Amino acid sequence: MEHINEYLLEAREELKRLEHIIYVSLKYTRTVDVIINAVSRLLDIYNLIIEALLIKAKDEKKIAALPKSPALRSTRLAEIYNDDAKMQKYLSFYSFLKTVLKLPYERRREYRRHVTLIVRLKNSTGEVNIDNLTNCEKFVHNFFNYSWELVNGKKEEED
Repeated sequence: MEHINEYLLEAREELKRLEHIIYVSLKYTRTVDVIINAVSRLLDIYNLIIEALLIKAKDEKKIAALPKSPALRSTRLAEIYNDDAKMQKYLSFYSFLKTVLKLPYERRREYRRHVTLIVRLKNSTGEVNIDNLTNCEKFVHNFFNYSWELVNGKKEEED
């Protein structure tokens, strides 16, 4: 159980770094590069949480071995929690974030309040700006708290 918590605690540290990027770095350096850094940090947080949940599943003998690639890990986790609508929603968002980072992007209004990263998706356009990132950060916090409860039970209040 201790090794699972190491991943979750590292994810919590990454959340703090993400908050700094969004609320400090992006405030003073309004560039798409900072947005890309924030999205990368979101994926890092997801990867740590997914790793913790897969180790828990392995400890509970739900899987024999941990998948190697991040894509396989998220797919395997989706299979383990196939009846959990919340988990499916979180994993679907993870997939979207990975897609955003893979696609070519455009920049809009750099060095302004409404700096935006734009990606052309299959049937739509995705835009990531400061407001969206703030919502993403809250969403990932919810995923972290949900995962913490799955692994450790109800989260205790911090001192």
